[in-house]
Amino acid sequence: MSPTTDFDVFVIGGGSAGYAAANTAQEMGARVAIADPGPLGGLCILRGCMPSKAILRSSDVIALMRRASEFGLRPVDAQADLSAIIDRKHKLIREFADYRIEQLKNPRFTLYEDGASFVSPNEVRVGERTLKAKTFIIATGSIAGKYPVPGLIDGEYITSDEALELRKAPESMIVLGGGPVALELAQFYRRIGVRVAVVQRSVHIMSSGDEDLARPVEARLREEGMQVFTDTRLLRVEADGAGKRVFFTHAGEEKSVEGDVILQALGRRPNTERLNLEAAGVELSDNGGYIRVDPEMRTSQSHIFAVGDVNGLHEVVHTAIEQGEVAAHNAVSAQAARRMDDRLKTTVVFTDPAVASVGLTEKECRAQNIPYLTASYPFNDHGKSLCLGEPHGHVKLLCDPETGEIIGGHIVGPEAGELIHSIIATMYFRGTVGDLLKIPHYHPTLSEILTYPAEELAEKLPQAK
Repeated sequence: MSPTTDFDVFVIGGGSAGYAAANTAQEMGARVAIADPGPLGGLCILRGCMPSKAILRSSDVIALMRRASEFGLRPVDAQADLSAIIDRKHKLIREFADYRIEQLKNPRFTLYEDGASFVSPNEVRVGERTLKAKTFIIATGSIAGKYPVPGLIDGEYITSDEALELRKAPESMIVLGGGPVALELAQFYRRIGVRVAVVQRSVHIMSSGDEDLARPVEARLREEGMQVFTDTRLLRVEADGAGKRVFFTHAGEEKSVEGDVILQALGRRPNTERLNLEAAGVELSDNGGYIRVDPEMRTSQSHIFAVGDVNGLHEVVHTAIEQGEVAAHNAVSAQAARRMDDRLKTTVVFTDPAVASVGLTEKECRAQNIPYLTASYPFNDHGKSLCLGEPHGHVKLLCDPETGEIIGGHIVGPEAGELIHSIIATMYFRGTVGDLLKIPHYHPTLSEILTYPAEELAEKLPQAK
């Protein structure tokens, strides 16, 4: 390689979004480079969705074992071995990461195992090299955020990164935050025997969604012995040799909780600090410093794209992959540009009960003045869920009040992350509540519960009157 090398597409970041972008661009005939300082694999594989789901399986199993007598079985004294759980996770993650590393090191790409920073809108510095490219795709992801809470000092709390690596469970833990990461890890640690308190600033946990989806999860967490404080304002953190104490206002008075470990899970921030975006002329949003993009994934510089968590649009893996593919197409092709469409925006939170959503929420419909009809049905009145011993939660559908087209679907309950795909598939084809009713649903299954709110909504449509 000469000191200056030209590429058609230069991808910064080799995670799920970055690899999808590089793969798509190369398949379209582009000369592609990837820069990633490592460890190679990306957030989802190394420190996100895959390792967290691996350990959650262990806590789900132990929670079910403790319910043995409920199912007519002799009770067992189930105990967790956190070190063994982490060993299992590492084995699984190594397999996933090795496959991704093999993909990144394929000779069809030029891989630089180093960070990249812009020196101009058309050049990046990678190690000792200055490299040029026609287009750039930024896919550097996100990192744990830092928040100005008095006394919350670096080194005296852990983030999700460290929470996924602990080999000795603390006696007690204070979890700051009520989003998906905070709740999944909080429930995991509670189920393996840790005393856990959750302190959430918003009125309810999972504050971006509808309140009725959050309340069954809150109830279940409290049933399992967890303290959950919502609608709080963090005041300060104090630490001494005996532990850590978090002070906050709640219900009009100052309260505090004490624990051995603080898990700071208040949110993440875009990983942009080392990119030198000022040199590239790339603008950031006013909300959190994410890279501002349009539906074509273009930044303020039309030849520079940003995909995945770094743009903050919807921080889930399948969306990041689609954004990477859209950006790569637009970076390489002279044909009509592709655009992202968030009509089927989907989220799953892997708590127990799980929460899954696709499309519009009631909160979004009200904010955007979108007319809708809604109906729901509880799992505690559904045969299969009662047989499974899983009565928590409900399903909810939103539809257009004139046509009956489904515009949103939400599930809080057993296997929500699997059941949501029935609604996604129907919405993909712009199906109506009537279409959902016509689709055969085997009995007894969890999926057939979706027909009950669909039937209620169908009866409310103009053509049914």
